[in-house]
Amino acid sequence: MGKEYTKIKELTGPLMLIENVTDVAFEELVEIELPDGQRRRGRVLEVTSDAALVQLFERATELGMRNLKVKFLGKGIQLGVSEDIVGRIFDGWGRPRDGGADIIPEKRLDIGGKPINPDARAYPEEFIQTGISAIDGLNTLSRGQKLPIFSGAGLPHTQVAAQIARQAKVLGKEEEFAVVFAAMGITFEEGNFFVQDFEKSGAIERAVLFLNLADDPVIERIATPRMALTCAEYLAFEKGMHILVILIDMTNYAEALRELSAARREVPGRRGYPGYLYTDLATIYERAGRIKGKKGSITLIPILTMPDDDKTHPIPDLTGYITEGQIILQRDLHQKGIYPPINVLPSLSRLMDEAVGKGKTREDHRELSNQLYATYARGIEVRELALVMGEATLSDMDRRYLKFADEFERRFVKQGEREERSVEETLDLGWELLSLMPKSELKRVREEYISKYGRWKEKVKV
Repeated sequence: MGKEYTKIKELTGPLMLIENVTDVAFEELVEIELPDGQRRRGRVLEVTSDAALVQLFERATELGMRNLKVKFLGKGIQLGVSEDIVGRIFDGWGRPRDGGADIIPEKRLDIGGKPINPDARAYPEEFIQTGISAIDGLNTLSRGQKLPIFSGAGLPHTQVAAQIARQAKVLGKEEEFAVVFAAMGITFEEGNFFVQDFEKSGAIERAVLFLNLADDPVIERIATPRMALTCAEYLAFEKGMHILVILIDMTNYAEALRELSAARREVPGRRGYPGYLYTDLATIYERAGRIKGKKGSITLIPILTMPDDDKTHPIPDLTGYITEGQIILQRDLHQKGIYPPINVLPSLSRLMDEAVGKGKTREDHRELSNQLYATYARGIEVRELALVMGEATLSDMDRRYLKFADEFERRFVKQGEREERSVEETLDLGWELLSLMPKSELKRVREEYISKYGRWKEKVKV
């Protein structure tokens, strides 16, 4: 540590090849001193017997290859953490961008993190209320779950992310709950929107923000989610807090990974993304969860924009394999003026069964959810049939299903950006909508729940 090197063989984009190096480790931090005394930073990407490939963090345009001094620092990228980190806004490197003082760290943690032993993982089974009916009612989020939101360009995922960050809470328990929010490659306007929204609503007092803007170095984008998860791990597993991590936009992260892979001249995989995209995403997503014997937890909502609204694109495709479901925002609903435009039919929460029911949400939740899903799916089929055959061909029952689908979108899925519904309000609204159908059509809920929670004012004739 501390030895200086000056023999630079090659400088290509953000990559620098340094010859005749010894005792250098993978992902070790590097400091480069320019002739005018300025300093740049980087990290080791590859090591051979006598050379090191260094990835530069800042822009490399003004760097030449002469009169540079390169020093290997003997440590990886670290984040200084303490409890004072809550309520602060940082850039993608963990440096304050809110004008506040630097954090005096209790300790410094490597942002690579440590994988959770699968045997030590506790099963996610506690309900988190987001206040959004389409999520709470039909695609429930559990504490410790990884539940991504698949969006598209121009859809209001930024507003949905901010709303979840504002409203998320664990019911019935007075426990320390905080949000760690990381944004990658977003515009200045989006960054401003998040900061103002958090400050205006007071959510900033229980949040930590890491913002990497579109004009920030691409390399910073790769560190940003790891900074956020390192912060979350510290607060959850060392301070016993329950943390919701929101990462937006994972597509920008994957694009940064592709750009770096191209600079390294690696053999590209699907659509030009590196072949290790799955592994790389897993090193981020798998840091969420609960650990047996530890009070805290990390729940993860990664948000990504699907290029061309294509679910089979490598980023959503691989994300779906690693995570436990997905919430899908649909353009058709957005064009109808429905916010949030969540399409509940292809959306899925694989851990919903364990998080709902008596003592968690309400005893009728699972069956009501199944019935709403089935009735809405039939209504969508009827809507498509009416487009082809014309509404005149529909039976009276078909018309009821069609009306249900319209009302479900207009009243259940659609809600205000500042409207927070409790899970009871969501479930009651579901029963109210089912009262549009004859009881004989409700084949997925038991009779006792229909009698107890049903909203039929009079007996409906079939």
